[in-house]
Amino acid sequence: MLTVLITGANRGIGLELVKHYLDHGDRVIGTYRETTSSKELIQMSENHKDLKTLKLDVSSDGSLKDFPNQLNGAPIDIFINNAGVFGPRDSSFGNVTEESWVAALKVNAIAPLILTQLIIENLRKGSVKKLIYITSKMGSIDDNKGGGSYVYRSSKTALNAVVKSISVDLTNEGMRVALLHPGWVRTDMGGPNGLIDTKTSVSGMIKVIDGLKESNSGSFFNYDGTNIPW
Repeated sequence: MLTVLITGANRGIGLELVKHYLDHGDRVIGTYRETTSSKELIQMSENHKDLKTLKLDVSSDGSLKDFPNQLNGAPIDIFINNAGVFGPRDSSFGNVTEESWVAALKVNAIAPLILTQLIIENLRKGSVKKLIYITSKMGSIDDNKGGGSYVYRSSKTALNAVVKSISVDLTNEGMRVALLHPGWVRTDMGGPNGLIDTKTSVSGMIKVIDGLKESNSGSFFNYDGTNIPW
């Protein structure tokens, strides 16, 4: 039985990941930002003894700093950083503001590193030591043929750079690290026109996580296991 920490676990991909690991017989710690938008997750925790829910707002410095205290020193085997924002949908050339850009960068690129630093002792106690960061193909500079989406694209490109450094810096500790693009998924963020559902996305990503080794740590994967160019 592994212990899996999943941020942004209250809906969409995060909630589907919670369901998978519970069905697999693992312990899950799922974080959520607001109670009103997390009723299904909280209800699940009342029915599953192996699911613990914790409040975490990754946009808040205070919430991030307090989070390790809520873990009470528990070992974390798999950490899945799923919490993220898209930012303004109209962040095309001429519409980008500093305020909206900084807010997205904080959640998507800065908070994942800060959180990893804060829970590193929990990760060191884990047996599997896998660190997974949900990113996007839109963060690939090579893949950018459509332009626009400045805020989201740049925040995910920044996350990719951050996580690549994490993979290098923690390799001597046996940490295996990966960036995962979940596909264009039909969720609140992905919208109704997404190409795949959450089950398809998560089942593919789980195979990538299970197969993550020291030799491919630090890679940028699609949910189907193929590599995405930086």
